[in-house]
Amino acid sequence: MKLSGGFSSDPDLRRIGIHPDFWYPVALSANLKKGRTLPVVFAGDPIVVVRTESGSVFALEDRCAHRQLPLHLGVVKGDQLQCNYHGWCYSSTGRLARIPYLADGGKMPEAARCVRSYPCREAFGLLFIFPGNPDLADKTEFPSIPEWSSPEYRTMYFERTLKCHYTFMHENLMDMNHQFLHRSLMGGIQPVMLNYRTGPNWTEAQYKFEGGKQHVGADFLVMGGKSDQSAIERDYELMTIRTNYPHQELTVLRAHSDVPAIRLWASYVPLDADQRTNRSFGILMVRRPKTPLILSLAWPVIRYFAQSVFEQDRLAVEAEQRAWDEQGEDWNAEVSPVLLELRKVLSRCGVPLDTEPSAAASNDRPPSMLRGDASRGQSSG
Repeated sequence: MKLSGGFSSDPDLRRIGIHPDFWYPVALSANLKKGRTLPVVFAGDPIVVVRTESGSVFALEDRCAHRQLPLHLGVVKGDQLQCNYHGWCYSSTGRLARIPYLADGGKMPEAARCVRSYPCREAFGLLFIFPGNPDLADKTEFPSIPEWSSPEYRTMYFERTLKCHYTFMHENLMDMNHQFLHRSLMGGIQPVMLNYRTGPNWTEAQYKFEGGKQHVGADFLVMGGKSDQSAIERDYELMTIRTNYPHQELTVLRAHSDVPAIRLWASYVPLDADQRTNRSFGILMVRRPKTPLILSLAWPVIRYFAQSVFEQDRLAVEAEQRAWDEQGEDWNAEVSPVLLELRKVLSRCGVPLDTEPSAAASNDRPPSMLRGDASRGQSSG
């Protein structure tokens, strides 16, 4: 397909929807207290996440089967959610448990006895749902963030709404050549891509940096311990960025070390049906130095620096989205080889926005996207 104003014969990446058959974060755990509800959205679908009085979580479509009132307005009663309008009670499976004003629940058509439930899990300080085929939830690999539980790291969370297609976010982080955008924060730093690799559902690039304020990160962000230097000959800091569909990771290693000094895990969750806005979630993990006070003193500076970088990125990706809206298609003239490979992965793993993904399409994903029964995660929903 030749784009009339563009430079590529590939399908327009901004018309590719994110694949629903994966685990996605939808909120910070801290935002949902016991006995409360939290409304969230995934690609235009309203969802309510519930924390029961016992502390477990479940997720349902955010509507009552009776009169369609949003269920997040309801009341948590034990392990059930009661609609705020007529008091209809739903279990964690979405099954209608009772209608309080009718004996034995009354006689209702089967369709009125339930709302959709979503597999739901809580991990890494985030609430996750599986918005796709629920039969695939336990077979699909759950994100792995080993540094999150390590006492060797201190964690910082980011949560922002951005007015752009989620693919702009993947491109932005993978492409370190855009450091010119951050010159007010990083000076004349020059990224040098050492290599890149790609696979059916992932793309990875490695960079080192030269010139400019190259120790902006090293001095107060990269304070990790060192490993056996006799085994590590690299005398420069190494940054690896990986899109492991649909999430993204960034790892920084100090010179002569194979211990991550910085780890960033990020996920971009579409909000509207057209997927032109997204909720970005980030977990930044910084390795603690031998003197803990150093990191405590530096923490506000780290947060300010990270937020400043993110704000500059936000202005750029939202401008990209506005250009796409005005032009009606993707005119981007991409030349970076790793970005070209990344775009192929995002296009191959996603689904067209104008069609519904079928169960067959879900099963056509590359085998590396699924885990066997021996390593299945467990859904708490």
